[in-house]
Amino acid sequence: MKEKLTAIQAQAEQAIAAAESLADLEEIRLRFLGKKGELTSLLRQMGSLPPEERPVVGKLANEVRDALETALARAHQDLAREEQERKLAREKVDISLPGRKPLRGAVHPLNHVRRRIEDIFLGMGYTIEEGPEIESDYYNFVALNLPRHHPARDMQDTFYIDEETVLRTHTSPVQVRTMEKMCPAPLKMICPGKVYRKDDDATHSPMFFQIEGLVIDKGITLADLKGTLLLFAREMFGPQQQIRLRPSYFPFTEPSAEVDILCTACNGKGCRMCADTGWLEILGAGMVHPRVLEMSGYDSSQVSGFAFGMGIDRVAMLLYGITDIRYLYQNDLRTLKQFPGGLA
Repeated sequence: MKEKLTAIQAQAEQAIAAAESLADLEEIRLRFLGKKGELTSLLRQMGSLPPEERPVVGKLANEVRDALETALARAHQDLAREEQERKLAREKVDISLPGRKPLRGAVHPLNHVRRRIEDIFLGMGYTIEEGPEIESDYYNFVALNLPRHHPARDMQDTFYIDEETVLRTHTSPVQVRTMEKMCPAPLKMICPGKVYRKDDDATHSPMFFQIEGLVIDKGITLADLKGTLLLFAREMFGPQQQIRLRPSYFPFTEPSAEVDILCTACNGKGCRMCADTGWLEILGAGMVHPRVLEMSGYDSSQVSGFAFGMGIDRVAMLLYGITDIRYLYQNDLRTLKQFPGGLA
């Protein structure tokens, strides 16, 4: 038994000295010291020894185990250090190389256009007002001269939450709320925000951004409206831009007009984008209907006003030559980085 223990120790120490990796070392530990290892198997035979020899053999076996565990621990430490050094050599970083420039976030093109529009009207003395996106039927329709069963309600394609509550179809309710709050003081405001309609195609979205303007004071005329929109068009699309007003119908304005600008693609010469007319529709406008003024507390015999409204998405499409409104909502970085202020 003593000779076998001595032989196991010699074999194990030789194997430990020849180990080249931590995996080899683990195999050696299991081979000699594991539950089914050679040393463990030999110790199970101690029951066959004479009683007087057992203490001597047991002491020797413990000495062999301690020696092997010490040798394994020392070898493990050496191999672990060698592997760490090899790993560091493989992963060495050349600190003289230039770093990778991270992508920077940027303003979304819709927000970029919205801020440009706001800056233009702030420069003309307008204030910016906001209101709820979930709106009452009264503010969204009735207060704008659209009573129940009015046929023009069908133009809105409204999302109804219940009979008295809707997702606002335009930002005009903000105008009504501001008129009620400011009456009878003069008013000069714009109201940007999200609006919702049952539309979904290349030029319409069920959720889109709109910005509307309202001016109320004594002596406001259609000429003031035209001058304001011409100034806006030239600030937004270039100093040579022109506008034209075409008669139209909106329940909350009288008279009403559709406003066109010179085609941004052909500059009025006629092309496929403008159907060879040289003009592109950009917004709707008109003089505030006297009934709308009166429902908000103003005296229509003393004051008058004009209002206008445009889709921010529509302006962005004209400004950047976008043919499908859905590009603005897909969050495709390949698309968004092409716009001013896009990803760096």
